[in-house]
Amino acid sequence: MGKGSQWTEARRRELPLMGVRFFLAAALCAARIGGGEAPFALGCVAAAGPGAGGIAALLGCGMGLALFLDFASGLIQLGSAILIAAAMTALQGTKLSEKRGFAPACSGGMYLAVKGIWVLQSADPAAGLPLCLLTAALCALSAWGYVPLLRGRQPEEEGLRFLGLTLLAALGAAEPAGLSLGGVGVMTLAVLTAWRQGTAKALETGLLGGFLLDCCAGAGLRHAAACALAGLLAGEAAKGRRRRLAPALAAGLSGAILLLLTPGAEGQALLAEAALGGLLFLALPGKLFASALTEGMRQRLRSAAEAFRDLYESLGRTPVRDLEENPAILFDRAAEKVCRDCALCSLCWRKEYVGTFNAMNDAAPFLLERGRALAKDFPSYFADRCIHLTDYLSAVNGELSAYLLRRQCRLRLEESRREARGQYAQMGELLSAAAADLTAEQPVSGRAGPECRVGAVLRPKEGEKVCGDSLESFAAQGQLCLLLSDGSGSGESARRESALTSRLLRQFLEAGIQPEAALKTLNSALALRGEETGSFATIDLLTLRRETGEAVFYKYGAAPSYLKRLGSVRRITGTALPAGLREAPAPPDVTRLRLEGGSFAVLISDGVADAGSDEWLQDFLAGWSGEDPQALAGAILAECRKRGVLRDDCAVQAVYFPEAGVKRA
Repeated sequence: MGKGSQWTEARRRELPLMGVRFFLAAALCAARIGGGEAPFALGCVAAAGPGAGGIAALLGCGMGLALFLDFASGLIQLGSAILIAAAMTALQGTKLSEKRGFAPACSGGMYLAVKGIWVLQSADPAAGLPLCLLTAALCALSAWGYVPLLRGRQPEEEGLRFLGLTLLAALGAAEPAGLSLGGVGVMTLAVLTAWRQGTAKALETGLLGGFLLDCCAGAGLRHAAACALAGLLAGEAAKGRRRRLAPALAAGLSGAILLLLTPGAEGQALLAEAALGGLLFLALPGKLFASALTEGMRQRLRSAAEAFRDLYESLGRTPVRDLEENPAILFDRAAEKVCRDCALCSLCWRKEYVGTFNAMNDAAPFLLERGRALAKDFPSYFADRCIHLTDYLSAVNGELSAYLLRRQCRLRLEESRREARGQYAQMGELLSAAAADLTAEQPVSGRAGPECRVGAVLRPKEGEKVCGDSLESFAAQGQLCLLLSDGSGSGESARRESALTSRLLRQFLEAGIQPEAALKTLNSALALRGEETGSFATIDLLTLRRETGEAVFYKYGAAPSYLKRLGSVRRITGTALPAGLREAPAPPDVTRLRLEGGSFAVLISDGVADAGSDEWLQDFLAGWSGEDPQALAGAILAECRKRGVLRDDCAVQAVYFPEAGVKRA
């Protein structure tokens, strides 16, 4: 295919996109602020950018201005649109144009440059300035919202919703039988958002959509209040429900509340708009609601993708130590073996050290290139003087073989490390894609158990300012998770390692990855990181299902954990090495059991006690009679301090499982 055919094919593919930009800019001119401003059309021109797409949007804006605005107002708007398109084209390809805020700033700034002069020259500048500033702000806001949709990127729900709200704002002035078509549309969109994304997004959608309607209709803020209330009530009604009737009725209820607050024709119109919005929501096709059932699962996949990306970035941030050996060390090691007892040792390595050193430097390139040393590689003044040259060459060749083997191992390790980083990054991309394409239903969660109380204390090693241990307690996958990590050493370096380990593991668990799989993945990643930093960390994880009392302890090199109920104490230990000390996907030690009501579970670091010196702690727990886990954690640390100086970082975390938490058979 020739260049001309390729150009024609490219233009043919662009034509539909150019048509979309043309008609979209024309339609947005109908959304007028104050009767003579078209901020959304100007934002569309800025978002379309330079090139054919920008020209199409500019032409569409010109046609829309001619249709919907009078000549004077349309001329000002057209001048602003031309300046916006010119600025986008003139700065194309610069670093400034690549910034996310360039199109919004260009849109609002160029509008102010044109309209601001007209306002300042008017008879009453103060009267026209508020509308001018509001229009400039809406120009920038609309450009910000349209950029992801008009620059060839994947449309996101946020951008599509904003586009829908601005198009509905164009219908604000259409009021058959006293009802605003735009108001009905925003009500419907607010309830749909409540069903799909929850209360916060619904409230945001209703408030923004209503505000844009009021700006176009010049009707105060009645639609902003009405649509925001509808979104709020619909979002609360949609929680935990699988039928659409509840949020639709909630929208109607918002209209009834507004009728009570605003009696008369205006209140009746708002009631009718809310009722129609709820009915339209019920009439929408079922495909629009599939993602409501999958939003939780999609969010879990996104969280998992973020966890893998963080893991990838943590490996990339690891400072790589310069492990490449200096080849000169080969000659030094060979000299240690051969020259130590030589009669000429003092002459070669003291009196003539500079000459010997230069001889080694001269021989090094030949040595590395050939893979073995020969007598001719050394200058004659050194080779003729050396009385043990044959033995020295043998020693150098032996050291060279070991050197090359070590270098090969380092290269293979670095290659494996790069591959692992690439796999983590690819896994993050795959999970992100799966989240985007997910269509399966989200399982309904079971009933919640009683609230468990958690207590935790940390104390650094004597002489340190920060504690090298890290503690976390959070909910994930319907379970309460307690996490304790002890970084190697103490102080700030240990704190960084334990904090990184805790953060990554928490991200995995909150993303829905099963604990054992998450721990194996993290252990392998920390092993790669440890090859460069020499660091590692212990992991002590407890997962507790509150409704059943099922508890699982996962341990990588962690100190013992303890279960206490009344005067009985059970000790839980493991033999696995700390995370990062084994390259293979070694599994953690796993202990499964069921907690009875009134039980305590206690996690500690080895600064408090270890497997060989914890009798005092078992006796202390057996005699404890309180029910406050925070008091228990503090008492354990206080007792530990009484028994000696803090020789290591100390961490204690305790959870109390109340009596009502056990599901009886």
